[in-house]
Formats: sequence, C-alpha cells, structure tokens
Amino acid sequence: MWAVRQALRSYLIAFIRERARQLWLEGQVSTARVVAAGTLLDPGALTIGFARRFTDYKRPDLIFHDPERLARILSALRRPVQIVFAGKAHPADDGGKRYLQRLYKRAIDPSFGGRVAFIEDYDTHVAHFLVQGCDVWLNTPRKPFEASGTSGMKASINGVLHLSCGDGWWVEGYTGSNGWLIDGGLTEGDPSAVDAADAEALYRLLEEEVVPAFYDRDASNVPRRWLRMVQDAIRSVTPHFSARRMLKQYAKEMYASMTSQAAAK
Repeated sequence: MWAVRQALRSYLIAFIRERARQLWLEGQVSTARVVAAGTLLDPGALTIGFARRFTDYKRPDLIFHDPERLARILSALRRPVQIVFAGKAHPADDGGKRYLQRLYKRAIDPSFGGRVAFIEDYDTHVAHFLVQGCDVWLNTPRKPFEASGTSGMKASINGVLHLSCGDGWWVEGYTGSNGWLIDGGLTEGDPSAVDAADAEALYRLLEEEVVPAFYDRDASNVPRRWLRMVQDAIRSVTPHFSARRMLKQYAKEMYASMTSQAAAK
C-alpha cells in the first residue's frame, strides 16, 4: 500500500511539473509563474491538497493565518510539507476571485520556498490526479455552511486522509482514526476570532499529529501508523458514501415527503 501511495504522489507531481513545463514552452512566462505552477514540488514530501470552488465560507486562505508559522512547518528539516491549491470562483463571486489572487501571491512568495503551488485551469482531469496523489485533503469551511464535501469523500476512498472542520460530510464520516478534525472550540461570535481559533487548531494538528505520523518510519522506511489510518479511511468511507446513497436519501427523505405533503393538501 505504501508503494502505491508513493507512486500516486509521484504521478501527481510529474503531472504538475509537465503542466508547468508547458507554461514555460508557451514563452513570455515569468519564472515566478512557473514556480507557482509547482516546478519545485518534491515527490517525496508530505503533500496537502486543497481543491474546490473558491468562496468566502470555504476559507481557502485559513492555513495562511500565520504565514511565519506555516513557513516553518513547510520547510522543517527532514520533514518537508507542501500544499497544492486548485479551484475556480464563480464568475459573479468577486470575493472568490480575490481569494484566488491572494493564493497565487502566496505561491510566488519566496518565504515558502516553492512549497506552495497553485494549479491553473482546474477541471475534472486535474481533480483526478489530486484526489489520488495527495496525502492529506484539507477542508476549512466556516460552520455550518458546508453542504456536503464530495471531494473529501473521493479522496478518502483513494486513501487520502481528510483534515477538516466538523462540517459537511465529515460530521458523519470522522471516526477518530481515519483523519483529523479541526476544532478551534468556537462556533459563534466574531468571525475573525473563530478563524484565529480554527487556524491555531489546524497548525497544532499539523505540528503534533499529521507531520509526525507521516514521517514516523520503521526500519524499512514505511510509516506504519500512517498506513493504518489510510486503511481505516478506505474501510470506513467506501461502504457508506456514494452517489447511489445520496439519490436514495434525497428520494426517500425529501422528494417523497414533499410529494406526500402536496397530495395531502
């Protein structure tokens, strides 16, 4: 299983680098843009993925709440971490577009040493590589606005560990051994205070649990603790989350109920 996970991450990094190379071949492309596209990503480093529609309640830049602390996490000696962002904003969502612009600036920021990448032209083909090749799937919605979170389901089924706030599908999906729950302890009040608390919880999880679990290796350089979580993720998510279940629940719990109510009137 570890060999498969390594191969999938390598495929992802190779795919990203090839897209960056194509940018370079187009000509008149700045070096910064090529770096932002992922040319410096390491196929052996812990890779976090964040790919979805960019809008305010999803808080795509929460992980940058403390840039200096994040930089230390990403560039830790012998335990490097990298983050791959991808996604689009609705054409009418100006706030979402500003998030995209800010994340791109983070990707070209030299303080992160090329360990933050932004993949342009996000589509299902890009998503295919991301939900298989990342090691961790990050989701940071502001509760209670996340509707579902299907990308996280797909990632977990592929053995990518979920790191999310307790909203959307993760309220039901999290078992304590198949990923991590970001809980800053605040759900109401000043949004900036909630964001600060959730960011602190996220950093603490990365520093104390996620990164150590990935780099804690046995004599054969295999992360046994990590792989147990991968197995738990596949085992706990695959039987319970599917499009079939979604359609059945909608039909039974919403559409049939609404039809009955309409008929009763």
